Amino acid sequence: MTANSDEYAPSPTDWVRDQVEKVTAAGTTAVVDIKGMRVVLLTMRGAKSGKIRKVPLMRVEHNGVYAAVASLGGAPKHPVWFYNLKADPKITLQDGDVTKEYVAREIEGAEYDEWWPRAVAAYPPYAEYQTKTSRKIPLFLLDPVD
Repeated sequence: MTANSDEYAPSPTDWVRDQVEKVTAAGTTAVVDIKGMRVVLLTMRGAKSGKIRKVPLMRVEHNGVYAAVASLGGAPKHPVWFYNLKADPKITLQDGDVTKEYVAREIEGAEYDEWWPRAVAAYPPYAEYQTKTSRKIPLFLLDPVD
């Protein structure tokens, strides 16, 4: 891994880069959606590059607690950002025009069983994505930094 940097590295994926640019320009996540559903914007450090990475994810929230779902549309591998959170779990999350700091932690067991239905309720395609892959789609809870 290279030295930590505050340099932002835009996503190589067109739709991700476009959504991040729209959110940044407007100052709110309200200007973008995925299939008509709200998103949040996570900002993290790249595990390999050490550069700042930004990714819009489905808004999965319950009683002020957020979760991040590493589905990659049911692909057989984890999304790149999964490895970023594992390497450095300190992130910021923007929901609407509010941005706060969080620490991501992967959940399993009873916590997972409690949160998976919430994720599917927030974005129903997650249920189909799980049927497309043999991997158990990872969930992270985002604990606020006080």
